[in-house]
Amino acid sequence: MPYRIHTILTDNGIQFAEQPRNRKTAWSRQMRFDMICEANDIEHRLTKPNDPWTNGQVERMNRTIKEATVKRFHYESHDQLRTHLADFMAAYNFARRLKTLSGLTPCEYIAKIWTSEPDRFIVDPIHQMPGLGSGERMVEIVR
Repeated sequence: MPYRIHTILTDNGIQFAEQPRNRKTAWSRQMRFDMICEANDIEHRLTKPNDPWTNGQVERMNRTIKEATVKRFHYESHDQLRTHLADFMAAYNFARRLKTLSGLTPCEYIAKIWTSEPDRFIVDPIHQMPGLGSGERMVEIVR
C-alpha cells in the first residue's frame, strides 16, 4: 500500500480523549484510541477545544467521504470498502480540482507549496506520491 497514516486529527470527544479537566492528572488514563495509534506509530492530535473552524474542516471531509462511499454503495466485505475508499481518495487527491485551492487538485497544490516553501515540509512530498518510480507524475506537475 503506497500510503501510511502518520497523523490523525480528532475532536475532543470522549471516544478519543479524556475530558480536558481530567487530562494529565493522577486519575487520567490512556484512551484505547491512543493505544491503537501508538501501536501503529500514528501521532494523535486533538483540535483546540471550542475551535469550530478546525472541527468543521474535519467533519466536512468526513461527510464527503461518507457520501461517496457507505451512503451510496453497499459493500459485501471490508476489503471491498477499503478498495473503493482507496480509489476515491486517489481520485480526490489527484483529479478533483477544488475551488478553495484555486482550481488545483490537492496533489498539485502540495507540489506548488513544496516548490515555493519547502521549509514547511518535514519530508519531500513528491517522494510520498504513488506512481512510477519515485513520483514521476508529481515531477511533471512541479516543472
